Amino acid sequence: MSRVAIVTGGTRGIGAAISTALKAKGYTVAASYAGNDDAANAFKEETGIPVYKWDVADFDACAAGIKQIEADLGPVEVLVNNAGITKDGAFHKMSLEQWQAVINTNLNGLFNMSRNVWEGMRERGFGRIVNISSINGQKGQAGQANYSAAKAGDLGFTKALAQEGARKGITVNAVCPGYIGTEMVRAIAQDVLDKHILPHIPVGRLGEPEEIARCVSFLVSDDASFITGSTLTANGGQYFI
Repeated sequence: MSRVAIVTGGTRGIGAAISTALKAKGYTVAASYAGNDDAANAFKEETGIPVYKWDVADFDACAAGIKQIEADLGPVEVLVNNAGITKDGAFHKMSLEQWQAVINTNLNGLFNMSRNVWEGMRERGFGRIVNISSINGQKGQAGQANYSAAKAGDLGFTKALAQEGARKGITVNAVCPGYIGTEMVRAIAQDVLDKHILPHIPVGRLGEPEEIARCVSFLVSDDASFITGSTLTANGGQYFI
């Protein structure tokens, strides 16, 4: 039986590329999503990957969703925490709702998902968790105090959890994408991309979702069994750490 993998936010953008790549590698993939039913159903039709709807910011919803996936597909051995949102704004104008919504999804969501698969992974002596952070969690970004804080927190979470899982055969790693050519980024005006974004990327282009998916595919594979607590930076040379 192939390993069961959950990809949160797995029906669009980087998440869709990860879900598709893992299926191609032989994993049994479940993709979760929070809100866009049309996109999720289209993804399911196109790929044959089952989709499940819940909000990763809701602990009980995560528990129920994972329970359903395990009933349908089997024990979860791979978790990719990809789901994330943005609610950008200058800090002096940022509302409590903007702050809490991003922290609840982008940071608390990692706890909510990982906690609900952790004991099973420990009992079986195997697990792979990959957390999708961001270049802005490494260097910070004006107008994204909430997002940068959450994504930086994801890295601390990764390092701590890796130490707890190591003796139980569980690896926990992070990937920090730079500017990736998702629907959201490609919606930016071309002159803004050309003047303000691409000049800061040494390779001279946006990344592709499939390039992040290949990073994840490696980290969840047996080839990466000696790698844990690490951050794989994929940003075209825009930022080094």
